[in-house]
Amino acid sequence: MQKLGKKPNSKNLDLNNCALSATDVTELASLLPFLPKLEEISLSWNGGVGGSLKALTTQLHHVNLLKVLRLNSCRLTAEDVTSLGEAFEIVPQLEELDLSWNSNIGGKLSLLTKKLRKGCKIKILKITDCNLTAKDGESLAQILNVISNLEVLDLSINKNIGCSMKIIAQDLKNVPGLKELNLHMCGLKQDSVQGLDSALQHLAELRKLDLSCNREIGGGFKDSTAHLANLKNLEFLDLHQCCVTEEDMTILSQVIPLLSSLQELNLSSNKNVGVSSDPLLSRLRFLPKLKSVAISNCCLQEESFSSLAEAALHLPELEILDLSWNKCVGGNLKLLLEALKLATEIQVLRLSSCNLVAEDLALLMSLAQDGHLARLRKLDLSYNDSISDEGWSVFCKGLSVLRGLSELDISLRPSSCRGCGMWFSELFAALTKLPALAELGMQRWVLSEPQRKQLESFNEDNKRSIRFDW
Repeated sequence: MQKLGKKPNSKNLDLNNCALSATDVTELASLLPFLPKLEEISLSWNGGVGGSLKALTTQLHHVNLLKVLRLNSCRLTAEDVTSLGEAFEIVPQLEELDLSWNSNIGGKLSLLTKKLRKGCKIKILKITDCNLTAKDGESLAQILNVISNLEVLDLSINKNIGCSMKIIAQDLKNVPGLKELNLHMCGLKQDSVQGLDSALQHLAELRKLDLSCNREIGGGFKDSTAHLANLKNLEFLDLHQCCVTEEDMTILSQVIPLLSSLQELNLSSNKNVGVSSDPLLSRLRFLPKLKSVAISNCCLQEESFSSLAEAALHLPELEILDLSWNKCVGGNLKLLLEALKLATEIQVLRLSSCNLVAEDLALLMSLAQDGHLARLRKLDLSYNDSISDEGWSVFCKGLSVLRGLSELDISLRPSSCRGCGMWFSELFAALTKLPALAELGMQRWVLSEPQRKQLESFNEDNKRSIRFDW
């Protein structure tokens, strides 16, 4: 451990990203008899582990209290997967297994799953981006009745597993304690949503459901959300980039407001959210526990933006609001005025590429000077080339009141190029009064030589470590 620059711990062997070689793995295996209390082994981000895992797994009987095994991005081979499967019997307390980012697992998952036996205590299973095939999906479905204690299942970024999702969904009833289901970018189709909806009636404990970046499920919600509304414990729902249709919106407008525990909702990159006549955004008022609302790139119209602003008055716990890439926000930020006054918990405000104008920035500064936005940590105003130099000047003059701000982005669009004008000195003066600021994005603003030198010497002169990105 000293050789690798890590602190020894009798219960947690953390060797993430240590450039381990096959020789290191063999040496590590020889140490396991002296670590009988070991509960966690993490060898993630060590490509040299691949092909040498057997040396370690054959010694795991010395650490039969092992609960966590993380092998992310280790270049595991078929032989490694077989060795790992054979080791299951000697680590009966294993609760977490993370095999993510091992592309060679694809097509070979059965080498692992066929070794699992009933009574297995695994609660967390993560197989992100492992090139899983439809056949792997079938193997996974077969073991769901064996790992009945499962609480977290992450299959994200396995584009070919969608073909077997109906089979997997049928066996999800065997894991009634499931709390997180991540199917981000899994190649799901409309019929996948139908199969999942049937499974949801058995998953009353579900807290997190991620169906994002499955473009072909658009149109699948209109007949398949009967049981989604019954997820009274659901706290996180991500449907961004799902190509939801207007018919989907009609159903989602009725269902989402019934998810009484919902805290995070992401509907971004679904254009029908903004153009649909169904009142989903206005009905968010029925979800007072919402802490994060992401509706970027949803083609919001002034009417739908107004509905959202009105609903936001009833979201007292709101911490994150992302309205980026909705052009109608520009010149209309005043519609959010009262909501932002009441949003005492707001910490992240993203308004990138919203066609903002000077009046919008003046409004934000007025709110800040009146004592609102006191907890704001991240503010994204990038890609708003429509803001005049006068607008930036007003903003920079008042910026110092946002003393909790840690990240600020005022970058221009990639095709743009502008000089900072007179407001740079006001921005620079504000930096000394922002003790929490750690990152300032100013891409494509042209700085003069003296201005560049001022920023380059700022950290040294003020004993700070702000990351300037220009």
